Amino acid sequence: MEPRIDSIFIGGPARLCDSRGEWVTSIARRRASGAVYLSSDGFAQDKVAQPYHGGPDAAACVHLAEHYAFWREKYATELPHGHLGENLVLEGIEEAEICAGDVVRIGASLVQVSCPRIPCDTQARRAGRTDWVKLTIRENRTGFYLRVRESGEVEAGHRWLLQERPHERASITALNRCLYLEFDPALAAEFAQMDGLADWWKGQFLEKLARTQEHWSDAILQ
Repeated sequence: MEPRIDSIFIGGPARLCDSRGEWVTSIARRRASGAVYLSSDGFAQDKVAQPYHGGPDAAACVHLAEHYAFWREKYATELPHGHLGENLVLEGIEEAEICAGDVVRIGASLVQVSCPRIPCDTQARRAGRTDWVKLTIRENRTGFYLRVRESGEVEAGHRWLLQERPHERASITALNRCLYLEFDPALAAEFAQMDGLADWWKGQFLEKLARTQEHWSDAILQ
């Protein structure tokens, strides 16, 4: 199967209620029908709930259909597409086949892969698993973000058409592995200087290379 957009999800801050009480989040996005305009500000009618979300390096969030199948088959965790707050569900591809810096055509928009997604408590709460952050890192299935080079309409069914790949070694899985699982100083130094990778991620690799004490990523699986 050629990689393509399975579905698009948009939304904004909403008040949800669970066993822990009420919370306000944008994670409960709704499936869009038809074409949706994508710009450097993200999808039309999509808003983040927290000021530290979004921005040019995170205009759109992507999760893989293959991940949802994995959670279901290995952990009996049945989650519908879009449940983790992503904007796009991509099918027919794995994260080891996607690299930071990749320039991709989807519909009328030209996007660039910027960095992996950082799993957080909001995702854990939505998934109903207190171990979600550790599980996502251990299994190396985080999803990733896009920046937008050319605005345009995107809809379900559009193909994921790779236009440029400047960094063969910087797959989403390789970046996650180096930061969380198997730190490689030489590779981290390469990533820290890499055009196309989000500045925040480059900064984390630099901090880990220069550290005099434990980096936060070292403790995430403890």
